[in-house]
Amino acid sequence: MSQTAITNILLEAGTNELEIVEFYLDEAFTEEDFARVEALAEIDSHSQLSQEKQPEMRDNFLSTGEQRGSKTFYRGYYGVNVAKVTEIIRMPRVTELPELQSPSVKGAFNLRNRIVPLVDLGMWLGKIPAHESQDTKAIVTEFNNVNTAFMVTGVNRIHRISWEEVEPPNQYVSSVSSDTIVGVVKFEDRIVFLLDLEKIVTNLNPRLALRLGDLGENWDVSRGYKALIADDSPLIRGMQKDLLEKAGYKVKVTTNGREAWEYLQECKKLVESENRSLKDLVQVVVTDIEMPVMDGLNLTSRIKEDPLLKRLPVLIFSSLVTEKLRHRGESVGADGQISKPEVGSLARRAADLIQAYAEKFPDMNTEETDSEGELPPSKTEDKES
Repeated sequence: MSQTAITNILLEAGTNELEIVEFYLDEAFTEEDFARVEALAEIDSHSQLSQEKQPEMRDNFLSTGEQRGSKTFYRGYYGVNVAKVTEIIRMPRVTELPELQSPSVKGAFNLRNRIVPLVDLGMWLGKIPAHESQDTKAIVTEFNNVNTAFMVTGVNRIHRISWEEVEPPNQYVSSVSSDTIVGVVKFEDRIVFLLDLEKIVTNLNPRLALRLGDLGENWDVSRGYKALIADDSPLIRGMQKDLLEKAGYKVKVTTNGREAWEYLQECKKLVESENRSLKDLVQVVVTDIEMPVMDGLNLTSRIKEDPLLKRLPVLIFSSLVTEKLRHRGESVGADGQISKPEVGSLARRAADLIQAYAEKFPDMNTEETDSEGELPPSKTEDKES
C-alpha cells in the first residue's frame, strides 16, 4: 500500500494562509444531462442562447471532461484543508461493515492498528461513477478527533493560498450542494470547491454531531456576559448563539474573521470616543479556524497584537483542535481551544476566561448600566434577522 504522508508544511500560524489538497471526481455525463443543459438554455430568457449556440454551450460545459469511446466524463475538482489530511494512500483492501446506514460507506480497513472507515465520496455526493481508474486514492483525514478516509478518483497537487482567495459559496451553490460546499477557489482554468467533510461524517454517524451538554445546576444566567462569535457555518453559528443565550450571554455573530475584526474596530472607536470600558461592549471572542477571507488564527493574532483588544480572551472552537494541531492556536495567543463536538462546555469555558481576564485587567470589570451594554448591530445580524 503506497502512501504519501502529509506533514505540517504550513507557514507559521496567523498568516491567513492555508494549503489545500486538490483532488478530482470523475462522473459519467449522460444524454439526459445534455438534454437538461439544452433545456435550461432554451427556457432561460436572459441567456439569449439560440438553437445554433446550444452545441457551443454544450461543448463548453464539458470542457473539463474527457472522451473515452462513446462516453463522456465530467471531472469535478474539489479541495480539503491539508491540516485535516494525515496521508494519501492507494485503495486499501476493505472489509465490509455490518448494518451500514449508507451505501457510500464501503467498509473499513486497518491502517497501522487503527480501524478507519472508507467513504465513497462520489457516491455520497450522488454522482454516477465514470470508469475504473488506476489513480483511485483514499484521502485519510483526522478532525474532531476522528479518522475517516474518502475514496476519490485521483489527487492533483497541494496549493498554498490566502484565505482571501477563498470565496464563500453563494446562496444558489449552497442550496444545490445541501451546504456541503464551504468555499470556492477560482484558478485560471478551473474552479475548486472546498467540501465540508465534517458535515458528511456527522451525517453518516449522528453520534459525532455537536453535543450540547448541560450547563449545570449552579449556572447563573443573570451574569449577562457579552460574546462575539465568528463562524462561517450557519448551523454551528446558530447552535453556539442559542447555547450562549440560554446561558444568559448577549451574543453577536459574524460569518468570518474579517467581519469579526471590523466589528471589533467599531467597538474600539466607541471605547476611545466615549471613554467606555471594553467590557461594556464585548468580553470574549469565540472563533472557528477555517473561514473564508480571514481565518480564526489570523483574527486571534490581530486581537493579541492590539494594545486595547488584547484585553479580550479568545476561545477557538474548531474541528482542527487536536493534540497535533493545538500548538497553532497557542502560537497566536489563543486563551482556550475546544474541539467542535464539545459545544456543551463552550459557555462555561468562556465564563472562566472572562472571570480570569477581569482579574488580570481590573478596568474591564467596571459597573455598567443596561443602556451601556447595548452593542452596535453587526452586518451579519442585519442579514440574518
